Formats: sequence, C-alpha cells, structure tokens
Amino acid sequence: MKDILYRLPRPSHYIGSEWGAVVKDPEAVDVHMAFAFPDLYEVGMSYVGQKILYEVVNAEMSRYAERVFAPTREAAEVMQAERVPLSSLETGTPLAQLDAIAFHLTHELCYTNVLFMLDLAGIPLRSQDRNETHPLILAGGGCTFNAEPMAPFFDIMVLGDGERVILEILDAIAAAKQAEESRAELLTRLQTIQGVYVPSCFDADDTTGAVTSHCPGYDVVHKAIVEDLNAVTQPTHQVLPFGKAVHDRLSLEIARGCTRGCRFCQAGMLYRPVRERSLESLAQALRDGLDDSGYEELAFLSLSTGDYSALDSLFRQSASACLAEQISISLPSLRAGTLTEEMRSLMSRLRRTGATVAPEAGSQRLRDVVNKGITEEDILKHAEGLFASGWQNLKLYFMIGLPTETEDDVRAIFDLAMKVLATAGPRAKRLNITVAVSPFVPKPHTPFQWEAQLSRDEVHARVSFLRNLFFRHRKRFTVRWHDPKMTWLEGIFARGDRHLADAVETAYRKDALFCSWIDQLDLAPWEEAFAEHGIDADAYLGARDEGAPLPWDHLHSGVEKDFLLRERRRALEEKSTPDCRYGACSACGVCDMGDRRSPLSANMPEETRITPHLVSKTPWWETESGETVDYPNIRDELGKKVVHLKLRYEKTGPAVALSQLELQTVFDRALRRAKLKPAFSKGFNPQPLFHFGWALPVGVASLDEWFGLFFRVPTDPETLPDILNAKLPQGIRIIDATPLTMARKIPMPTAERFTLRFVDTKTTKSFLPLWKEFQDDSERIVEVTSKRGAKQVDIRPYFASLDIQDESLAFEIDWRHGYMSPLKLVGAVCDGVHASKLLLTKIEQCFEDAG
Repeated sequence: MKDILYRLPRPSHYIGSEWGAVVKDPEAVDVHMAFAFPDLYEVGMSYVGQKILYEVVNAEMSRYAERVFAPTREAAEVMQAERVPLSSLETGTPLAQLDAIAFHLTHELCYTNVLFMLDLAGIPLRSQDRNETHPLILAGGGCTFNAEPMAPFFDIMVLGDGERVILEILDAIAAAKQAEESRAELLTRLQTIQGVYVPSCFDADDTTGAVTSHCPGYDVVHKAIVEDLNAVTQPTHQVLPFGKAVHDRLSLEIARGCTRGCRFCQAGMLYRPVRERSLESLAQALRDGLDDSGYEELAFLSLSTGDYSALDSLFRQSASACLAEQISISLPSLRAGTLTEEMRSLMSRLRRTGATVAPEAGSQRLRDVVNKGITEEDILKHAEGLFASGWQNLKLYFMIGLPTETEDDVRAIFDLAMKVLATAGPRAKRLNITVAVSPFVPKPHTPFQWEAQLSRDEVHARVSFLRNLFFRHRKRFTVRWHDPKMTWLEGIFARGDRHLADAVETAYRKDALFCSWIDQLDLAPWEEAFAEHGIDADAYLGARDEGAPLPWDHLHSGVEKDFLLRERRRALEEKSTPDCRYGACSACGVCDMGDRRSPLSANMPEETRITPHLVSKTPWWETESGETVDYPNIRDELGKKVVHLKLRYEKTGPAVALSQLELQTVFDRALRRAKLKPAFSKGFNPQPLFHFGWALPVGVASLDEWFGLFFRVPTDPETLPDILNAKLPQGIRIIDATPLTMARKIPMPTAERFTLRFVDTKTTKSFLPLWKEFQDDSERIVEVTSKRGAKQVDIRPYFASLDIQDESLAFEIDWRHGYMSPLKLVGAVCDGVHASKLLLTKIEQCFEDAG
C-alpha cells in the first residue's frame, strides 16, 4: 500500500509511523499478527481495547502485533485497480502473510466491513474455505457474546477480557507452527483456553437457531476474566493518531465492570464483577501516559466513572498536573449527582466541553423499570450545578421503546427537559440543550433479552410525537434521534442466529458497507439479501419465549439465566435492585461467594477468587475527606511571552503524508513530551501560539520549512533542536532555532527552490518533454479556482529559473506574483499528473529580510 500512498484519501492514515507505533523485524518473532478494526482510522484509533492489547502483545519479545483499519471506499477502489492487497500499517505486510488477524467487534453494524477487509486482503471469507496457508481469523469485543451471524467467518472468537487470553492464543499458534500441526489440530488446541469459542465445533438448529456442540467436553464457553486489573497492563505508551480521532485523548481505564444493574445495559452484565484500579497505579499511569503522549485531554474511563469508589481522591491527585499544563479532564459515563462543586470548578478552569446527563427515561416509573437508580431530584440538581458552574451546552440522553413504555412516559421526556431548563434560571437564554433519543434494542445476556423491539413505523411515530412537543420550544432545544433504519438493522443482528450469515455475505456483495455511518447506510442491499435467503427479518425483533432456547445459550458471561429472569420479573413489577457493589449480593452468579465457586474460576488456582475489587469499601460520596487543596491558578502564566523563536525543520519520508493541520498537532504534542513550555492564547479554548509559513501540500517533501513559536519561559535555541527531535516521529527533524523579535508577524519567503523527480523511467520520459516545452513558452495560462471563483492565471512568471537534467529538474518559484500551491503549479505543466507520480522536494526558502 505504500506504493500507492498518495493516491489514497488521507494518506497519513496508512503510513503507520505515528509516535508510539511499534516496529519490529517480522523475521525475528515467532508469531506475527494484526489487530483489525472494521471501521475507519479515526474511529479505530479511539478504541481503548486495541490500545491495551497492542501494548500487551508487543511487550513480548517474540510476538509482534500491528494495526489495520478499514480503508475508505475510494481507497479500496484504488487498491483493487492496482491489485494491491490490504496490508498492516507498521511494516506494510500483506495481511494474508500474517499468522493471525484479530478483529474488534464493537457493534453489530460493522459485520460487512469485516468481510470487506478480508476480501481486500485476499483471504477467503469463510473459515471452512481457509487452509494452513491462511492466517487464523479471530474476533473479540462485546459482540462475541452473540456473534452467531458471523460464526461461519471466524476461526475463533474470544469472550471476555483479552489481556491474558491473547497471549495464550499466540503461544498456541507458536507451538502449532513448531510442531507443524494442521489447522484442525490448532483449533483443537485452542479449545482448552478459557474464553475461546471455536464456532466450527457447534451446529445451529435449522428451525430454532439453537446451538449445540459436536465436540465432546466442549459444550459451553465461559468468558475469560482478569480478576485483578492492577496485575495487567494499563496502556501508557499509546500510538498517537495522525489527524483527529473521534476521541483524541489519553484514556485511562479506572475500572472494569458495573453492577448498577441497568436492565437494558449489556456491558453492565457482560463485564461483571466490578474491578477498580488502585490510586497508586492510576497516578503512575497518568504521569507516564502524559509524559509519553503529550495529549491535551485526559479521560477516566469505566462503564460508570462516577461510581469509582475513590473518584474524589483520583480527581484531586490528577487535577494539579493537568492545570499546570492546560490539560482538560473528561469524566464520561457520569451518573447524575456524581460531580461535586469542586470537580465542576476545576473542570471549568480548563477546556470546558459539553456535559451529558442520561436519565434514560422521562418518568420515574420507567426509570424504576429499567433500574436506573437515579431520581428526578438527582437529575435536576446535577443540571443546576453544571449551569451554575458556567456550562452552556448540555445533552440529555433518553431511550424510547423501553419495556412497558406508555405515551405518558414519552411525554415525560419533554416535561423533564423543561424542568432541566428551568434550573438554569436567568442563564437559560444562553443555553444549548440537546435532547438525544435512541430506540431501545434488546440485547443478549440482559434481563430484557426476551422483550420485543419497536418496528420502524413505531419508532417514527414516537419520534414525531416528541418533536411536536418540542416544536414551540425549538429555540431552546435541539432534538436528535438515532436513525430508525440503523436501529432496525442493529436489532436484527443483536439477537440473530447463524441463519443470518448468508445474508451478511450477500449484503456485502451488494455493497452494504459502513452501516453505522448515516451517510453510508442503505437498507436496500439488506432487504434484498434477506428476501433472497427467505429470512423474515422483522421476526428477530419480536418477543422471545422465556422457556425457548436462545442462539447464545452456549456462551456464558458468568451471569446466570435465572438471575436475568428474576430481574425481568422485578422490572415488570417496577421494583428496583440495589447495586451489590456496596450492598447485599444479588446472586447474579459471577462471583465466588462463600463455598460457591463461580463457573468462571473453574480453571483458576483454588486461592484465586473472583470478587469485586474496590479501592474503598465506602463510596466517595458518603465520606468527608476534610481535605482542602490549593490548586494553582496559572492561566495568566500560560499566556506570558518570554521568548520568540523561529524553528526550521525538515519534512521527509513518511511525514510527507501529513497535512498542515496534522503537523501542527504533531508539534504541539512533541513540545509537551519534551517538557518545553509554549505560550498559550487566551480565550475559551487556549492553544499554543504557533505561526506557520505557507502550508506545504500533502505529498511534497521539504528540507527547509519553518514555524514561529512563543515560549512562556526562557528557552535556549541551541539545545532546543536536540530536545525536540528526540520526541518527534519519523520524517520530521528540527534543523535549528533562531531568536526573533517579540513581534508576531514573520516575513514570508519571496522565493523557494525545488527539485522534481519522477517515480520511474517511463514517467520521466513522458513528462520531461512537457517541461522543455514549458521552458520555451513565453506564457502559460491556466484556470485557477478559489473561494472567490475561477480565474485565468499566467504561471510562467512564477518560474524564475528552470534547470532540466536527464532524469530530474530544479526550479525556483517567485512568490512575488502571489502564492499558489507548488503541487498545482507542477501539475499544470505535467498535464494534471497525480502527485503519486512525482517526487517534489523543497530545498530552500529565500527571504529578502531574514527577520
């Protein structure tokens, strides 16, 4: 793929040379694999699961894990036209040459993208069609607890925590390679690893979809579990994305599992019990992570961040370091009422982003049905505190179609939103409140797995009812809703069976891709696929009989079906179940309790106990620490301008693929890693005071670029290049740093010198005659399009000199005629040749006044 890099959209997403990327010699390892994310780079680079496993595997000297993401449709067309297979990012190894490819299945709408990537790699889609020459195809992630619609496409799936099981799988692959075992023998070996599901060992009933094993002693697959998170990796040496990832921040997992017991929440059931990381390990991870990444934002992640038992202590120990470097703190997954005045105050002194409150249901009755565990008073106090602390953007998240929902419950969404607005008082005029509505999808392994899902028509009707309620108040509220088409498809596959596999492949052949992207989703291929295979898709949305077998009964999360049934009945009785984290055991079945051994600990040493791991036995909101912290107020210090430097740098090799915006982020984070102290702008969202020259087009190298930067502390220009170069990714090197006056404006070059070569002899012979013709021209008129429209421009005067050699040429561009992209100037002479055919390098900038 490196050979066609500049024909791909956003080429920086395919170069694999980001800061933190691990590069090993594939010939020096025993097992070479890739973690595959079946969505675009900017989505996959946000996924913490991949960051964790990437670091776990690469910590082993004899194992090597690379990354790969789904290319865009446009990129795939180029790859197919050039017959270039999908390859790994770091070394560019074709995926078909690897030992294993592990896909992250994070949601049901990515299924066709898995087939898309396998096809682009030249790997047979179905497990039965692969042999010893093909890599082992794995899947992990929440969807594997019912990925039966994808079962024929995977050799194995991994249920539960992956840190240890992935190493056991790679050990098995290495042993099988050494013993020259067949693929079937390898799969037999893998069956002995807890958490590993081999779909080919199970058969699905043609009528019910129920699954039974034909491999003796391998009837139920229990999830893998890490009983103590402090014993496994917290990824701190993270790969920093080029460009803006969806969640572009240092994400630290503070806990895993949640026992709040929301009856619609699949993750809350799958990842029990609660296991919290210690304050000491998190403090070390914070220091290491920020030092190594240079991120501007920190996020504490868990299924319910506000329930971390020592959240106030964690926040305090992190806040001073973040304040000192203008690093914002994000606390996603906060339950209403779990944000103190101190936390709000500190967060408002940093980059303040929007806040989200998730009542889930408008009425208290329905919140009790789903066991949300919060009251209307909690919600209103939480919103009032946010508004009082200066927040102006608030999102309220609701679900429609929850079991037992009535029209009054839907109307209550509007009523609650109006009450939230009222808590703002006089500030209400400045607020932006978003009411986000998602249709409920019953998920496997939850108390609601037997419930019906709304049809598309019913979803439209309830959304329309809500929109009409908000219509008169549309200046105060923005109402957004999840696309009913997307919810329909998600619901089919969430509780689907193996009968759907043929439809998945057929829909893929009909170009159903990126179905979680609203602008890409088209139901027509799916509807055609269901019809061709005689599938009644809507039947998958219907209610299920409690006594009937389910397609996922053989996949065990540790939560017993009896517990789920009890919780379903309590829901119908509108009864809440308290959180067992600090109260009585609710007997879900996950933990070792007394003499009872959890089925998850069957293969563990006797002394190992699966129980909740909490930092504090008393939750933080019930304790009075009495601690007062004098946080530094350095906002004014950040804006001081003590030194102004001009830094010259080279941009070569893989860095040529970076855009100007991507490059600025690279420098910003490298400065943080190098402990250098740039001055910041003032205002709502402070930024380092960079000022760059003209943007260098993607695909053009340079030996002489520059940017100016103010520093807030004395900074030695002699030592700065070496310090900063140690923290820059491949292809970017600071040449020197020179002092400037404290004036912000820096003179632009009056001319720049370039060299131009072509990628091969054939291209050289084609285009050198064009340059000789251009050299003899007195003028060359081209049409240039800008924001102001199209105009005719004579580009010949731009070329102050032109020296044509046998295989290359050199020229100087005079910018006193106005600035144009040098790539466009060259393309105009070369008759529109694509940048992928050119090797254009800027070698020098010329200034009338060196400034």
